[in-house]
Amino acid sequence: MTVHRAGLDLVTARARAAAAAPDLVVEEVPLDAAIGRVLAGDLVTPIPLPHYTSSAMDGWAVRGPGPWRVVEADTAAAAPSSETELAPGGAVVIVTGGLVPAGAEAVLRREAGRVVDGRLEAVGDLGRRDVAGRRHLRAAGAEARAGEVVLPDGVPLTPPRIALAAATGVDRLVVRRRPRVALVLTGDEVIESGVPAPGRVRDSFRTMLPAMLDALGAEVVAVHRAGDDLAATETAVTADAADLVMTTGGTGGSGVDVVRAAVDGLGAEWLVPSVAIRPGGPTFLARAGGRLVLGLPGNPLAAVLGLVAVGGPLLARWTGVGEALTEVVVSEALDGAPGATRLVPVIVRDGRAAPAAHLGTGMLRGLADADAIAVVPAEGVAAEASALALRLPW
Repeated sequence: MTVHRAGLDLVTARARAAAAAPDLVVEEVPLDAAIGRVLAGDLVTPIPLPHYTSSAMDGWAVRGPGPWRVVEADTAAAAPSSETELAPGGAVVIVTGGLVPAGAEAVLRREAGRVVDGRLEAVGDLGRRDVAGRRHLRAAGAEARAGEVVLPDGVPLTPPRIALAAATGVDRLVVRRRPRVALVLTGDEVIESGVPAPGRVRDSFRTMLPAMLDALGAEVVAVHRAGDDLAATETAVTADAADLVMTTGGTGGSGVDVVRAAVDGLGAEWLVPSVAIRPGGPTFLARAGGRLVLGLPGNPLAAVLGLVAVGGPLLARWTGVGEALTEVVVSEALDGAPGATRLVPVIVRDGRAAPAAHLGTGMLRGLADADAIAVVPAEGVAAEASALALRLPW
């Protein structure tokens, strides 16, 4: 079994994790399934946006200086078609968003006009400015020309971007396929419900990890509990048609830490045998059984930090969702760890970061309060100095 006790330095481990991401796979999905996904290929609008000239106000579309003869509703007024042309000196009732007839030069808003005996007049300076300034026309193509790229390859599809795609007339989008992840949770001492007895612990991962993976752009397709059994762990790692298997626990070197042995038994290629970080050092990344395996420690804080530190760059490269890196100014000195990088959950307020309380490797309270993870080199970080930070995926 291959274990690097010292571990790879964090920069090298993250680079190797990113390099392990497989080639892009795409799929086509309906618009309502594309929110949160990453666009694969430029989206080119086949039509101008907007695709017709419309009114920005309720009122009248007018042609010429006025006063104007109002076209009656039973002719062409209420809903002008694309073939309708407004004659010089004419006006037609129009609503916001309505199609402006050909020849119209302005929209006179309702409160700035007055109709007397079928004749429309502009009222006051407001009305005169509407007409003289050719106001309140939303010109066809003002937002985008037909054939223009409106969404570039690789952008995350937010709700406004989905709405923009819909405006171009498309019903489906080509997106990067989300990595399919199988979870293998180990530990004979773990219970899944109720209050644990002494010597037992409540499951911290079954709900938390799928939510984190979803935020990182992946999809959990299966969850297995294998206990601390070598054969059961080997079976669970290869049980599903998953792109990535993520395990919890069993990554150390004791006799009951069976995950490394199981992965080794599947002919592992150790990409990141372990990482020189505290906590989370036993985190590993390997290829085994025809898939990638990301092994996380069993302690909750260590597991989350291992996922953010190693799984973060892997999934960022895989999905195309950029990893959230930032810098923070620390409000107090943060000690380093000899030969390792400390990962410290911090609370960020007004641009300054302070370490959270309750940061034992088996604790969750400090992580629950944290906004980011400060990356503290071996020499530490002085008070009021800047530190690199990994943003948490929630």
